[in-house]
Amino acid sequence: MTIAVDFDGTIVEHEYPKIGQERPFATDTLKMLIKDRHKLILWTVREGKLLDEAVEWCRQRGVEFYAINRDYPEEKPENNPHSTRKLNSIDIWIDDRNVGGLPDWGTIYRMVTQHRSWHDIIDEELHSSQLSSYEDMHPQKKKPWWKQF
Repeated sequence: MTIAVDFDGTIVEHEYPKIGQERPFATDTLKMLIKDRHKLILWTVREGKLLDEAVEWCRQRGVEFYAINRDYPEEKPENNPHSTRKLNSIDIWIDDRNVGGLPDWGTIYRMVTQHRSWHDIIDEELHSSQLSSYEDMHPQKKKPWWKQF
């Protein structure tokens, strides 16, 4: 699969323009996905020096992306005058701005490798436990967006 991954708020905590603390298990999970032969694309609003710092931060932790802010490494904006920076070849997006928020990185790995939705995994966990709600399963998290209305 080709997977686009955001940086700020997803791999690291939001501290933009600084680089925040790594989110627990983010780089370990990304390295496992690379080892599983998935193509990871870093997809971030960072540009120039700030982008270089993020790429180097990931590289120092053993995460090498297939491409950065483009569909494939050889793609050049000057070769495509209609470039919108929109990725076209993505199977999955991992971003903290997802509807419902960002699952923990263990859940993300299960979703990718088992081809399952977050909803499927939550349902499975609820049915296999004595817990009766999402809030019981994840007391440290904010109330899910769908329960705020």
